[in-house]
Amino acid sequence: MTLISSIKRVVRKIVPSRYGWSGDYLNWNDANNQCLGYDQSNIVERVKDATLKVKNGEAVYERDSVLFDRVEYSWPLLSALMWVAAINKGKINVIDFGGSLGSSYFQNKKFLDTLEVKWNIIEQDSFVKHGQQFIQDNRVNFFYSVEEAVSKNGFPDLLVIACTLPYLRQPYDVLVELVKLNIPYLIIDNTPFNYEPRDRITVQKVPPTIYKASYPCWFLDYNKIVQTVTEFYTIISEHENDSYIFLDGRKIHYRGFLAKLKSAEE
Repeated sequence: MTLISSIKRVVRKIVPSRYGWSGDYLNWNDANNQCLGYDQSNIVERVKDATLKVKNGEAVYERDSVLFDRVEYSWPLLSALMWVAAINKGKINVIDFGGSLGSSYFQNKKFLDTLEVKWNIIEQDSFVKHGQQFIQDNRVNFFYSVEEAVSKNGFPDLLVIACTLPYLRQPYDVLVELVKLNIPYLIIDNTPFNYEPRDRITVQKVPPTIYKASYPCWFLDYNKIVQTVTEFYTIISEHENDSYIFLDGRKIHYRGFLAKLKSAEE
């Protein structure tokens, strides 16, 4: 992965300002040339410290290093987790691609504690190292690749891609490689898509109250993502989350879908 996953879902409900998403760049490099970048070591440390507070019961919920006094659930994701677990008689093996230091796991831990869970997070090197050292336990593990996770914890039941694709230099190439793994179920969640039927590259500027950074960010064509996935999967349900951001003054809701592998259909 080319960009840290702690940048995901940074500004959920922000009014148009000098921070947020702007621009319409010809390519990733052009957008990247307009960015200040980020202090990766500083960000991963902040995410680690916040995640440990959640894990140790000192805080309720963490997202992108920011602590909250209540959990903001993605009900489509939680429903998918419980549905797949029900199919598998209370067991679920998850690949969380770009899962930071376990935000989605800890977000849903109250419900996941009722199940037999293997939660495998695929991340960049610095996040994997911090995850293995400070967060990992007998339920949550961190890996550098899906192949490593499968070798260690067996073949997964569900692939979770939550607001990761927009921060990849080549999102379609990565998505194709992931769907070719033939994981039985897939959910793409909490992802903002372009309001026009095309892919668009913007620059995201993070408010300094979170951390000082700017970097390229895609607003992908939703239908094109669906077409890529449906070569291998059947869409079970589509959803739109309550969370939103602004692009060109337009409110863009996070959305996604749950899909089932065609070869796994009854």
